[in-house]
Amino acid sequence: MVSGDSKAAKSGVTQINVESEPELEILSEAARRTGVTARVSLRINPDVDARTHEKISTGRKENKFGIDLGRVVAAYARAEALEGLEPDGLAVHIGSQLTDVEPFERAFKTVAYLVGTLRAAGHTVKRLDLGGGLGIAYDEGPGPSLADYARVVRETVGHLDCALTFEPGRSLVGNAGVLLTRVILVKEGASRRFVITDAAMNDLKRPALYGAWHVFAPVTQPPPDAVAAPVDIVGPVCETGDTFATERPLTPVITGDLLAICSAGAYGAVMASTYNARLLVPEVLVDGARFAVVRPRQTYDEMLAQDVIPDWLGETAKRGD
Repeated sequence: MVSGDSKAAKSGVTQINVESEPELEILSEAARRTGVTARVSLRINPDVDARTHEKISTGRKENKFGIDLGRVVAAYARAEALEGLEPDGLAVHIGSQLTDVEPFERAFKTVAYLVGTLRAAGHTVKRLDLGGGLGIAYDEGPGPSLADYARVVRETVGHLDCALTFEPGRSLVGNAGVLLTRVILVKEGASRRFVITDAAMNDLKRPALYGAWHVFAPVTQPPPDAVAAPVDIVGPVCETGDTFATERPLTPVITGDLLAICSAGAYGAVMASTYNARLLVPEVLVDGARFAVVRPRQTYDEMLAQDVIPDWLGETAKRGD
């Protein structure tokens, strides 16, 4: 979303994707104040169900994202009329973690139709941002085919002579990262066995947020005859939502064992927090036998230093008010 003091407008980025008509007015004012011309693409809402989790679906008409199809031509014309704006493209993003390319095909066909409509009305459309959303295989099943995705792009918008932008994010880095955690203890409940780890919902929010699936792999390979049994893998935070997996088959583990939570390279560290006064974990980059700490472990002093006690509160405490 565009802010009133748009740093993007000042920095001269290649394009700014605008989500709504009111944002055009805001961005125009920011561009006018800074004396720049902002190149914009209108993000459309194609009303396509990506068939992904409802909290990461962004392309349906009831979602908050994008400009409704019936308003695109008028919004494009308005952008051309506003000072400091240069509209020259469209953008679309229908959701995350798509494992089927068919929703992409429907969305991109809508984009192609709008390009033709805009050009017929005399508008210039030179670039398309097709967003991201291509999923990965979190549960060891087959992931979407990059070749199939490329085919859909070629068949739907390849003839439009537009520069194309893609945002593949997760599909590039998701499986490149793991969250390493240690087993604190194994607890025998009345009806469940719980494996309690030192990682928690603040370190990897996705399972608590929308039930995301991650593979759990013991760092030390179990013996060939080890029998997997269902366990709940949970963190130590006082929240029932602090659960990574329920009734997940796992070979026996004991206190001190290390587990790798796989596919944490996307939306792992970037969504982490210090909730429950838990420190942010270090990030380690590994390349074969080489490794480097690229973000050191946070200390309590560093975390507490983010809080500032105002002078007036200190004076109140001294008086005993």
